[in-house]
Amino acid sequence: MIEGEFGFASWDRHPVNKGHFLVIPYRHFAKYFDINEMERNELWTLVEQGQKIVEDKYQPDGYNIGINVGHWAGQSIHHLHIHVIPRYQGDVENPKGGVRGVVPARKNY
Repeated sequence: MIEGEFGFASWDRHPVNKGHFLVIPYRHFAKYFDINEMERNELWTLVEQGQKIVEDKYQPDGYNIGINVGHWAGQSIHHLHIHVIPRYQGDVENPKGGVRGVVPARKNY
């Protein structure tokens, strides 16, 4: 999809919604907090560039952007990656709370 010096963006192989993509650094490390400033800046630029591609191709109604850090946060692949998940009206019954839904009982406030 898109390549940079420090990472790339690619369509997710198991998309949550159409247009779901990942931004992945080339250098191997598990935690977002281990990234250096140059890598971080480029990865977020790749998020923005990928969003423009998704916007043109699918016209979603919103986005969730997320990073799982650690086993207890749901990280199953221990190589940093950023999820960009397009959202569409009606894809869930009640979208209120967005990423807060990672702990369902605390989603609604």
